[in-house]
Amino acid sequence: MYLKNNVTEFILLGLTQDPFKKKIVFIIFLLFYLGILLGNLLIIATIKMSRSLESPLYYFLFYLSFSDTCFSTCIAPRMIVDTLVKNNTISFNQCIIQIVTLHFFGCLEIFILILMAVDRYVAICKPLHYTTIMSHRVCGILVAVAWVGSCVHSSTQILLTLSLPFCGPNVIDHYFCDLQPLLKLACADTYVINLLLVSNSGAICTVSFVLLMFSYVIILHSLRNHSAEGRKKALSTCISHIIVVILFFGPCIFIYTRPATTYSMDKMIAVFYTIGTPLLNPMIYTLRNAEVKNAMKKLWSKNLISDD
Repeated sequence: MYLKNNVTEFILLGLTQDPFKKKIVFIIFLLFYLGILLGNLLIIATIKMSRSLESPLYYFLFYLSFSDTCFSTCIAPRMIVDTLVKNNTISFNQCIIQIVTLHFFGCLEIFILILMAVDRYVAICKPLHYTTIMSHRVCGILVAVAWVGSCVHSSTQILLTLSLPFCGPNVIDHYFCDLQPLLKLACADTYVINLLLVSNSGAICTVSFVLLMFSYVIILHSLRNHSAEGRKKALSTCISHIIVVILFFGPCIFIYTRPATTYSMDKMIAVFYTIGTPLLNPMIYTLRNAEVKNAMKKLWSKNLISDD
């Protein structure tokens, strides 16, 4: 497959070519990425060290923060460095690796969000059977299935990318490698590849979004039978999840469910789900979750006491 490719590297145009705007992008994205690392690693450490956060919900939240951290790390560090250099080049192999890791951790995040919705459905609609259905073993199996599913999806992206022949043009009008902008550079008819892309990435995003929103409608409907206090707590958790789902899936559906055309707004929309959502997730899950906030306070107070 590599024999069909005369291109050994690609040029990434990034978000802007203006030197002054590049400096602004550097500062903003460096702060955003540091915020992503700080927020998500704080959640990971809190869940790992706190005994009060051992329920399945926080088991899944741990993996959501992990996938967020890895997902943004696939793109942000290189993009930050690229703003400091004049020519942003990426080798063909590095481009393939970025596509694979991006889609692996992006797909893992989708599956984890689905598992979190399943957890909330069982907790709210089947409370008496919750501990039996969502046992530690079951949760472990579900996460393992999510990892396998993500491997299958990312492997499909490799096969689709390697099937494209590149003969000359090597300028990618984006700030990271993805199959969608690469379709414009291929020196062959990409109609079938685009159909496969839409039926793969597009279908995963759309079907998952519909299933998630449908499940939360059922959950919110079932809250009518709960007490005022229980309804308030469950509603707070579900609203947090719904916000995350809309912020992540909205841009993804826009990018991956349309024909092989690119718009100038694509790069800014991609910023939303590659940088924006991983940054907002920790804030949404900590600011709207009393248990996480209390666990963090206890850990901080313990650390401060032990330091004294």
